[in-house]
Order: sequence, then C-alpha cells, then structure tokens
Amino acid sequence: MPELPEVETVRRTLIQLIVGKTIEQATVSLPRIIQKPDDTMLFEEALAGRTFMEIDRRGKFLRMVLDGIILVSHLRMEGRYGVYAHHEPVEPHTHVIFRFTDGSELRYRDVRQFGTMHLFAPGEEWTSPPLNKLGLEPLSDNFTCEAFRSVLAHRSSKLKPLLLNQAYVTGLGNIYVDEALYEARIHPEQTADSLSAQEWQTLHQAVVKTLSEAVRQGGSSIKSYVNGQGEMGMFQQQLQAYGRSGEACARCGNPIVKIVLAGRGTHFCQTCQRMKRSRKRTAASVKKG
Repeated sequence: MPELPEVETVRRTLIQLIVGKTIEQATVSLPRIIQKPDDTMLFEEALAGRTFMEIDRRGKFLRMVLDGIILVSHLRMEGRYGVYAHHEPVEPHTHVIFRFTDGSELRYRDVRQFGTMHLFAPGEEWTSPPLNKLGLEPLSDNFTCEAFRSVLAHRSSKLKPLLLNQAYVTGLGNIYVDEALYEARIHPEQTADSLSAQEWQTLHQAVVKTLSEAVRQGGSSIKSYVNGQGEMGMFQQQLQAYGRSGEACARCGNPIVKIVLAGRGTHFCQTCQRMKRSRKRTAASVKKG
C-alpha cells in the first residue's frame, strides 16, 4: 500500500496542484530517501529552478517530469505528498520539501521511511533501475489478454505470488490481487499453467475491471492512505475479499477465509474459488491409467 489505483489518484491530484510551479529550493532532511544521486546536496541543487511539466505513472512509481530532469518517486508503504502554504507548520516525518516560487510547498511525508526518489536525465529513467525492471502496465493498451498469458501461462508457480511480482505485471499489490482473483472465481494457490484459455480471459478482465473501478473510486483508504489533497479513497467500501475474513461471501454466503501465501495475508472464498487439479497432472494420470 499504496498500489496502482492509489498512486494513479495521487498522480491526478498532483497534476492539479503542482504542474506549472517552479521550485525555488528543495530541502532533504532524511538522506536515505534519495537513492540517486547519492549526495543530497546534488539532489537539492539539481532541482532548484526547475518547473514541474507533467506527472506520469509507471506501476506504483510516480514519474515527475520537470524541465530537463526526471524525478522518479515510490511511496512504498506510507509515503504521501501534500501541498501547503509555506507558513503552515511542518508535520513530523516530513523528509523532503520543495518550496515553490509562489510561496507554496510540496512536502513528502513518510512515517515508515521506506519511500525512494531518483533523479535521471530525460530518457535515462527507462533504462535504469527501478523502472527498467517493471512488467506489463495493466491499465495500458498493451495489456492484452494475449500479452498477459504469454508472460505467466507457462509458469508452474501459484497465481497470487506471480501477480504480485512487479517484473511480470506492475502495480498490483495485495488488495487488488485478492479482489481480482475473487472476481474471476480463481483460487489464489492455483498454478498459472493450470488455467484454461477462458480462465485467462476471465482473469484478465477481472484485473482491468478491479483496477479501473478502484481508480474511479480514488483508491482504497486502508490504514493511512490519502491523496495529495488529504482525501480518502472510497473503494474499500466495496471490497469483496480483502480484509473480510470470517464475513459472508457476497455470492454464496459462506465465510471468506484468510491464509498466508508467500508471506502475505490472502483472502478468498473456498466455495466460489475452488482449487482445480492441474491439467498437466490430470492428463498424466489418464495416460498412466
């Protein structure tokens, strides 16, 4: 958290709040947030006098385009941006401040201190970590069912860990993987190579539908997430699986269960999302018999 819908919501908010504003001074109080360059003074000097031109997103990363330089920012677990008047008190755990020439400030606050920022020359960001290691963008035109299948269908690993792997599909996290698998009626421990062509089509549609609706609702405010204007997301009000262990499944009435899979709490309905036998194992058994 935040995942793709939350980062997309932050992106849209920041477009309204900071595009066109020029940085008078950047101040870093927690050096480890800045991953590139390795000297925070160089980071501060490189941004002084730059104007925000555009705010893009790649997976869970914000790609903030300034004139002549690119800032790539990852919020990790609890990072957040907000715009304030310069005279407003600075909240605890505010680690980076961009003071604008109009007197306002963009502040980055991160209680857990896991967020990162990288600076790149334009174009360099695509060929360098972290963006060069990301997989399919699930809300792009390139995210076709065929592309989705080609990346995952031959793998014998369980589906949920594969969907969480940012090298295959980027932007998905624990909440939306649980929700997409529930929507598709697929067990999270089902192996990728056991799905039929129709199941891949169903899962592809479920991923796009779930993420699109979550973006429309401004994301899910689980724990501390708010957008750049301090507003909560609303998608958490219609979660069907995530965080609902012990509650009745909306489809069949049986309780949602929670297991730990690949170190992550995983929520699903044992009735609607039944585990299916691998087609490979079934075929081998028939041949042997």
